[in-house]
Parts: sequence; structure tokens; C-alpha cells
Amino acid sequence: MTIKLVCIGKTDNKELESLIEIYKNRLQHYIRFELEIIPDLKKVKNLDENQQKTKEGELILNGIQNSDFVVLLDENGKQFSSETFSDYLQKRMNTGLKKLIFVIGGPYGFSEDVYSRADSKISLSKMTFSHQMVRLFFTEQLYRAFTILKNEPYHHR
Repeated sequence: MTIKLVCIGKTDNKELESLIEIYKNRLQHYIRFELEIIPDLKKVKNLDENQQKTKEGELILNGIQNSDFVVLLDENGKQFSSETFSDYLQKRMNTGLKKLIFVIGGPYGFSEDVYSRADSKISLSKMTFSHQMVRLFFTEQLYRAFTILKNEPYHHR
């Protein structure tokens, strides 16, 4: 199985980028992991929030196949502990799924088309984080989940 994290806009913070890269590299020991950055839209000053969400949604949906399982990282999604998130991943892997795609939306969230395509929604917290911080938190939690599944000590250090 491949796990892919799709994000809108590049990270402009070098320290965050470096930390994300650490977890991205660690994940390669457990699973094929891809990070796809969809470039920020140009000329957004002429777009209202819905138009921006629609355009970003089209770019997100262009990279998704019918067979992909799509999970939105959304403030209204289901919350997990690290252990239950690892169980969630194991259940997805047990189904024989080829690609599990997690999506972080743009500054205004997701379009209705993206919500319609989603198979699931999860929330990392009731708090709001920048989309750049969410990338780091998510990749770390993904790594943590695999160390839990492999019964490795990282989770309790």
C-alpha cells in the first residue's frame, strides 16, 4: 500500500520542512509514503472563498483515482488517540487497499466536490493549526502509528 499526503501550497518555513523530511524518511522503513504539494493558486485576489475552494478542489481531485481511499484532515472529522489511529491504519491495510490518500486543504478548507469524494474525515485536534504545522503533526503521527503497529519503543520514549 502507498500512503500519500496531499497538501495545498509549499511550506515556507525551512525548519518545518526539515522536520517533515525527517519523518517522511523514517516512514520509508514501513510503507511507501509520498508527499504531494499542489502549488498555491495564482491571482487569488480576484477569487472569493468558494471560488478558491472550487479551484483547489479540482486540483486535488485530478490526482485521485476511483480506487483510492480518501481521508480529509478536517476539523469536523473523527478524533483518534495515537493507538486508535494505528488501528485505523491497520484496518485500511487489511482491506488490500492500494492507495490511502490523506488531504490537507487550503486556507478555506475543502470544496463540496472534495467532501463528496471523501471516504472519511479525521481531525488531529479541536484546536486550529496552520496547514504547515498540520503537515508536521500528521507525518509524525503517521510514523508513530507504524512504530505502535511494529511494537517499537518510539511511542513511549
